[in-house]
Amino acid sequence: MKTREEKICDNIGLVHTCARRFDRRGLEYDDLFQAGCMGLVKAVDGFDETRGLKFSTYAVPVILGEIRRLFRDGGSVKVSRSLKELSLRATRERERFFAREGRQPTVNELAELLEVEREQAAEALCASQPTLSLTRSEEEEGGEWEIPVASPEAKIVDRLALRQVLAELPERERSLILLRYFKRRTQQATADELGMTQVQVSRKENAILKDLRRKLVQ
Repeated sequence: MKTREEKICDNIGLVHTCARRFDRRGLEYDDLFQAGCMGLVKAVDGFDETRGLKFSTYAVPVILGEIRRLFRDGGSVKVSRSLKELSLRATRERERFFAREGRQPTVNELAELLEVEREQAAEALCASQPTLSLTRSEEEEGGEWEIPVASPEAKIVDRLALRQVLAELPERERSLILLRYFKRRTQQATADELGMTQVQVSRKENAILKDLRRKLVQ
């Protein structure tokens, strides 16, 4: 059984993948990543393995929800001064522990060293996680990082995000999109099945797609 810290560290890549979907849209990547980390911690705490879901299936909507909330609030993640100080202490204690024991401390061990609760130690770990910069300055070696355009993780995130916004559609609108884009029906065939005209399907389809695009980039 993996510890809470291990689950967070093992899935930190999901946070980066989700955050990249919103990069260069007006907010700093650090803020996107921090919000995503908050979502990841919530997902780890709320995940129920007995439901038979994969962790990524449950976690991605939670992470995306925290990042989207950041845009709705119109600001950056506010990290308290106390959390920043705790994060710095956590980094120092981890370095000392590694030098002494030859391994990274668990959340429980770090909490004992910091004399705080496990949850506070885990939050400090997330706050201290390094972010991935998509570009480097010319003084640094290699120029830009080469990041795959469509990684498997990115495809999973996009699929789960699409599933989430489709689920929010009214039943009739969802049926229209399913018929047109999943069952590959023509507009006329879709109109016949839904009791609409081809012109009505065309207009409704354009309106739905516009709304979906807006929700996916929020």
